[in-house]
Amino acid sequence: MPSSSEMSSSSDSLVDSTELKNAPLRIDKDVDSVLDNGCLSIVVLGASGDLAKKKTFPALFHLFKQGFLTTNEVHIFGYARSKITDEDLRDRISSYLSPGEVSTESSESLSKFLKLIKYVSGSYDHEDGFLLLNDEISKHETTKNSQEGTSRRLFYLALPPSVYPSVSKMIRTCCMNQSHLGGWTRIVVEKPFGKDLKSSEELSAQLGELFDEPQIYRIDHYLGKELVQNLLVLRFANRFFLPLWNRDNIANIQIVFREDFGTEGRGGYFDEYGIIRDIIQNHLLQVLCLVAMEKPVSLKPEHIRDEKVKVLQSVVPIKDEDVVLGQYQGYTDDPTVSDNSNTPTFATVVMHIHNERWEGVPFILKAGKALNSKKAEIRVQFKDVPGDIFKCQKQGRNEFVIRLQPSEAMYMKLTVKKPGLNMSTIQSELDLSYSQRYQDVIIPEAYERLILDTVRGDQQHFVRRDELKAAWEIFTPLLHRIDDGEVNPISYKPGSRGPAEADELLSKAGYRQTHGYIWIPPSL
Repeated sequence: MPSSSEMSSSSDSLVDSTELKNAPLRIDKDVDSVLDNGCLSIVVLGASGDLAKKKTFPALFHLFKQGFLTTNEVHIFGYARSKITDEDLRDRISSYLSPGEVSTESSESLSKFLKLIKYVSGSYDHEDGFLLLNDEISKHETTKNSQEGTSRRLFYLALPPSVYPSVSKMIRTCCMNQSHLGGWTRIVVEKPFGKDLKSSEELSAQLGELFDEPQIYRIDHYLGKELVQNLLVLRFANRFFLPLWNRDNIANIQIVFREDFGTEGRGGYFDEYGIIRDIIQNHLLQVLCLVAMEKPVSLKPEHIRDEKVKVLQSVVPIKDEDVVLGQYQGYTDDPTVSDNSNTPTFATVVMHIHNERWEGVPFILKAGKALNSKKAEIRVQFKDVPGDIFKCQKQGRNEFVIRLQPSEAMYMKLTVKKPGLNMSTIQSELDLSYSQRYQDVIIPEAYERLILDTVRGDQQHFVRRDELKAAWEIFTPLLHRIDDGEVNPISYKPGSRGPAEADELLSKAGYRQTHGYIWIPPSL
């Protein structure tokens, strides 16, 4: 992705009231009233950047290979400031689409897909480039003989948030569906959505002047992960979870994100945000909502998002004693990072939800870089069995673990009788490992699912404006204390578990670690 310094960060000169009144605006129709087989134009803004090359275009290619995007309806436009040709862009992204050796069939698919891509060069804050882009889109729609009400335009902003306002203004004034073709216009914006409550609300207000909420898709790719999407099914479609999923049975819940590498070339970007803004405030908090929410009245996106907002509004303010921050040794050796940086690369935060279901249950959100393993998981630890006649509590508690990545799986840690003539117990598991159970199924990447949801008009797995505001209200006070140097990170060695104080905080919160037991992903 091009750095924010290469682009205009201007957020002023948004559309004034006169322009808003006179500009042709198409409000999204009800999803069911928009045909799914009309002309589709997908525009990737920031097409020459890393995000577009590594995530957006590969996701589009995989959707194309699976038949969700077809040559007779879709055309893909790349837009960026770089002065390159159509072939230059195709050459740049082709290695990310099919790395290594490919079959003849895959090679044919790749060739057909690349022919769908056209590149337009232009500025992010002037109309000339966007008018040219609009002309190219209109040519595509005319060529496809679009019927009234079937023209669809999807704009994917693979760009720094600093240019969202100016780019959105250009889309609004130059590239909306303005003819009799009708249909819809939607925009996808990537996190981070601001740096705190104030900046997030300013950005939301700027986008809200230009587009209606149903047209805005705030993407958090964690919501597209297979096991995250499974959470509602697990919780509300299985009878044995319903009576257990509450404060009477659950001791604590951990939501963990661990990486075994550091910032690796992203030091300048990461130092501006830190681990809480980068991971916890969005990814892990979204998972928390799905774990803790009440059953929605239906699977309609708004009903689900209503319940998520209720969870966020019930979170108790975070106290400093419920937080441990860390910074791995060598982090400031990166020349793009300040020598006296106070930015945390590790954080453990204990949160509490003040409602009937979860009163008194700690939710432990933990994320860090340069640790001893790489994984993301949800760990639900149940309370001790009362009247422990087998005297097995020292072996560990029952746990339900959902492994989000890598090696997608879910397993239940149980105490069972150890095989043999003696009556002794041991920890084991009931295991559903996706690589073993679903060997013939390719698990889609999160971006594939979310782009397809955008085309379909399904906002269930996207962040609503009031949801975003509630999330920032939780973390902004803590983030400001960190920014002001009132809360400081503890140094830890790369390749470790993080600061020892974090384990002490977990113990204080009631988490009981199981010693001598390690879940090993099955090998095929």
